[in-house]
Amino acid sequence: MDIALTRQWVQAVAEAMDEHKDRLTQLDAAIGDADHGANMNRGFSAAVTALDTFEPESVGQLLTKVGNTLISSIGGASGPLYGSAFRAAGKALTTPEPDAAEFLAALRAGLAAIQAMGAAVLGDKTIVDAYAPALDAFAEELGAGGDLAHAAARAAKAADDGAHATIPLQARKGRASYLGPRSIGHQDPGATSTALIFEALAKVVNP
Repeated sequence: MDIALTRQWVQAVAEAMDEHKDRLTQLDAAIGDADHGANMNRGFSAAVTALDTFEPESVGQLLTKVGNTLISSIGGASGPLYGSAFRAAGKALTTPEPDAAEFLAALRAGLAAIQAMGAAVLGDKTIVDAYAPALDAFAEELGAGGDLAHAAARAAKAADDGAHATIPLQARKGRASYLGPRSIGHQDPGATSTALIFEALAKVVNP
């Protein structure tokens, strides 16, 4: 991952959030505050704008900038969660242009930040249900000798599968958990937006 490719990733995420904002809002209307689509669209649009005038010296600096922007521009729980993930990923990178294994380690730092903040685990019907399987698939592909493009593609598929797998779950964390059994039968909006982030990554590394 170099700086130019990482910029393209953030741009692709922003485009995906804009394209899917109504769907994310509909999902959140069922089990949340009905603002997830608007919040994610606003946050990543702000991140793209912030990067327009920012000249980072490394991928880590760029991701940290994105994280800080998300925290300051997204309301509710999403800003701190996604912002902390990107910021933690950025701070975990010690080389200007990380290889696939270093990038995976940064993504793992992002997941750790989310879990430290929200205390969610697999099966809680949250971001983690898409993020954790994505990292497992990414790591498995690298372990089998695959490159970044193949690892990102597998991660995107795993994240999407993970998001769909939240439908039959009862939420145990976040606002949706207040609904108890009524949260069953609805796809988690956070897991869905997480899948969009990994799909955007796959898109830019597999042009």
